[in-house]
Amino acid sequence: MNDIFHAVFSTQGFVLGTLVPFLFVLTVVVFVHEMGHYLIGRWCGIGVKAFSIGFGPELFGFYDRRGTRWKLCAIPLGGYVKFVGDMNATSSQPSTEELESLTEAEREVAFHTQPIWKRAATVVAGPLFNFLLTIAVFAVLFSLYGRPVLEPTVAEVTAGSPAQKAGIQPGDRFVKVDGSKVETFADVQRLVSGRAGDAITFTMQRDGKEIDVTATPEPMEQQDALGNKVKVAVIGVVNNAELGQPRLISYTPAGAVVAAVEETGHVIERTGQFLQRFALGREDKCQLGGPIKIAKMSGQAAKLGFEWLVQLVAFLSVGIGFLNLLPIPPLDGGHLLFYGVEAVIRRPVSERTMEMAYRTGLFLVLGFMGFVFWNDLFGC
Repeated sequence: MNDIFHAVFSTQGFVLGTLVPFLFVLTVVVFVHEMGHYLIGRWCGIGVKAFSIGFGPELFGFYDRRGTRWKLCAIPLGGYVKFVGDMNATSSQPSTEELESLTEAEREVAFHTQPIWKRAATVVAGPLFNFLLTIAVFAVLFSLYGRPVLEPTVAEVTAGSPAQKAGIQPGDRFVKVDGSKVETFADVQRLVSGRAGDAITFTMQRDGKEIDVTATPEPMEQQDALGNKVKVAVIGVVNNAELGQPRLISYTPAGAVVAAVEETGHVIERTGQFLQRFALGREDKCQLGGPIKIAKMSGQAAKLGFEWLVQLVAFLSVGIGFLNLLPIPPLDGGHLLFYGVEAVIRRPVSERTMEMAYRTGLFLVLGFMGFVFWNDLFGC
């Protein structure tokens, strides 16, 4: 009995070792996303009926002085803000009959009766707050710990590697990768790691002169900091302490914010690059996971320390924000797409068109969820 209790409730067990970190990570990301919708919606004068973390049966909740129900629900895989006039949690366009059922006071503060700019601002605020959360996390980490870097130099070239075939030699220094200037070895890794199979032009400094070479990165299975097996594109060069001259960059608070914005931009760029390549069948399907994979990673991060768990929050927040901006109903990007069309044609999209689009979009979203669940359980 003691062994079972220890396995479940110790910091190495399921509850404290995996479930609690997973709920922390997911709750923070979802709360910030929905708080973005809520705050901007309130600022725009839109009434809010409910703010929910999770779906399904309510575990507990309360009403605030404005009549908004704040609640925690049993299925912690998301959340929603229900505005006045919303007939469901996805904020899809209600029918004419449903809008007419609202009172005059409700119509004044209903979401779907607001000008396009107010609806668009409220919708885009969710993903925007996710990106702001990532910036805040990176800024704090850079302020507290700085950032270790290496010079972008080549100490060794792996035999038979794309780098060797391209003519890269030990002692060379990376200057540009496909025209993008690099200042650290991490910059080179960032620009190469997601481009397996792409011919990349490298500008190298050798004996005081710059030369251009072309190499095609190859995928290599590696182990990340959390112990997961990931496929990363490499060209086969190695750095070391002698040539890399490791140093720690320290930041002022303002400098940390600037660096955090830049780093968040890089993460957003890599996320978009991965999804584009994945859609074209150029990425390993096992690189995508769902709640089970996130729970596993949360447990692994928690064992390394709280700062690792917070970093996971930052990366997941970008992923959630980016996915929500995809132009697929009922995601935020789908709403924004309809608002754009409405602004161009100067009238709302027809109810029939919106209904068809939402059904198609919901099918795609559920299909994607099913795919990542399959990966979690059976596929990888």
